[in-house]
Amino acid sequence: MEKHADIVIVGGGLNGPALGLALARGGLRVAVVDARPALARAEAGFDGRAYALAVASKRLLSVIGVWHGLADKVQPILQIKASDGVAGQRPAPFFLTFDHAEMEEGPMGFMAEDRYLYAAFLAAMQAAGVELISGETVVSQAVEANGVTVELASGRRIGASVLVGCDGRASGVAARAGIGRTGWGYGQTALVTAIAHEKHHQGVAQQFFMPSGPLAILPLAGGHLSSIVWSEAEAQAQAIQALGDADYLDALRPRFGDFLGEIALAGDRFTYPLSLTLANSFVAPRVALVGDAAHGVHPVAGQGLNLGFRDVGALAQVLVEAARRGEDIGAADVLERYQRWRRFDNTVMALGMDGVNRLFSNDNPVLRLGRDLGLGLVNAMPGLRRGFMRQAAGLTGDVPKLLQGLEV
Repeated sequence: MEKHADIVIVGGGLNGPALGLALARGGLRVAVVDARPALARAEAGFDGRAYALAVASKRLLSVIGVWHGLADKVQPILQIKASDGVAGQRPAPFFLTFDHAEMEEGPMGFMAEDRYLYAAFLAAMQAAGVELISGETVVSQAVEANGVTVELASGRRIGASVLVGCDGRASGVAARAGIGRTGWGYGQTALVTAIAHEKHHQGVAQQFFMPSGPLAILPLAGGHLSSIVWSEAEAQAQAIQALGDADYLDALRPRFGDFLGEIALAGDRFTYPLSLTLANSFVAPRVALVGDAAHGVHPVAGQGLNLGFRDVGALAQVLVEAARRGEDIGAADVLERYQRWRRFDNTVMALGMDGVNRLFSNDNPVLRLGRDLGLGLVNAMPGLRRGFMRQAAGLTGDVPKLLQGLEV
């Protein structure tokens, strides 16, 4: 088999380009296959979609050459406030506040718009010589003794040592490799949009837990824009999404409150069904899964992309170090190192976020009292609070080198 690349990555969202850049910096030949046209994505206008990037994720982006094209377009997260309550009522008296002043690393994270993040990735891939095959889909994959071949819809065939699926929860790479999934739905749908508001957000991210699901209000650059991720029961979310803009805002206002003054819609409106889904294995013969292809989690803590970047850092480190030792990077024992590194951590995080959502997405008075007291207790214990902050920032556990800000 003639090999076109060392690694073929299927999926050009964000994890795929990040992995491609990380591997290319380690001297490996990479091809990234993206079903969407690259230039159309890079030139997209404001639509409100944004991501919370943890401190560790920012370090990875710095090392792989993306951050310098993004730094002046992000919003530092200076505080996170979490409270419990019911729409139209005052929040519970106990709440939890995380402040960046308690961390020596600076801001706890950064909000980055999807359009800027992808454009920065595209520029970095062009500069690094990562081959991007956009507007193409994979229709088949075949594993052989010394490699794997993928066939594109155009008929083009690409041979490599390893195939990586970064193609989301409905991963075609995983399905073709025979990897099943375990998970469940939450009966919730996330409504996502951007809101313009009268008052400056001061870099504060808000998480308001309601019986129907959490509402996250996430600050964007400029001070008077925020992205919202608003979880509701499926039927209610569909009914709200079907409303006109004015009625949509009327439904949001009791939940949003008036702490930022008058509000108005500022971006497109999206919906996403919420579920937990874990691949039964992160690897198969000459195949590895990264990001949502391996694990789809509830957005309650905003950790989905950050978990994917931890996968990126771990897989890149495993493959680059194996190549330097002269190993076959697609060998089962090499890929198993990646699975051992990431599977347990991802499973624990997924179940942890599942538990938080279940604890807070109800109106049981006993549970409500317990969780409110719990928020107040954590808020009153600086050491415990700082531990939670460092975990959310991606600074604890077995952190890959790239997420420590180090080259592999």
